[in-house]
Amino acid sequence: MRTSPNIVITGTPGVGKTTHCELLAQRTGLRHLSINQIVKDKGCHEGWDEEYSSWIVDEDRLLDTMEEEVEGGGCLIDWHACDLFPKRWVDLVVVFRANSATLYDRLKSRNYAEAKLQENLDSELMDVLIQEARDSYDEEIVIELQSNTSEEMEENVDRIEAWVKQWTLDNAPAKEN
Repeated sequence: MRTSPNIVITGTPGVGKTTHCELLAQRTGLRHLSINQIVKDKGCHEGWDEEYSSWIVDEDRLLDTMEEEVEGGGCLIDWHACDLFPKRWVDLVVVFRANSATLYDRLKSRNYAEAKLQENLDSELMDVLIQEARDSYDEEIVIELQSNTSEEMEENVDRIEAWVKQWTLDNAPAKEN
């Protein structure tokens, strides 16, 4: 039984997943697992996609690489998708959202190719990632949070930190008398 929760932090690129994870890791002691970094560092890919400037993820290899660490708990799993992570690993799924103007500006500042930028904007507008989360996990563990401003980010971190504290209390081992 885990003594710390695993939280999947997901959303369209540019919504602030990594920034939220870094702040949450500092405040909660949970480990930030950047899937992009794991894919790159551990070779969990099948090569490079030139059109999208990204790795072609080998999902089976990725899950095998992560399994031992994640099953121990205490992870913030940061990626733009969530449906591949087994239910047994996940205690909370947070889907960050941003409005079109904010997202456009953030992706443009990253020099995203126009096709990649448009695909991500369309994904956000069509609710692709929130629907993926709802289809993949129990409704009560999926939450949707806005991430357009620094104030919203701070509120989000406070809310998730409070959730982690409550989860830890609720899942503490029973003390013997």
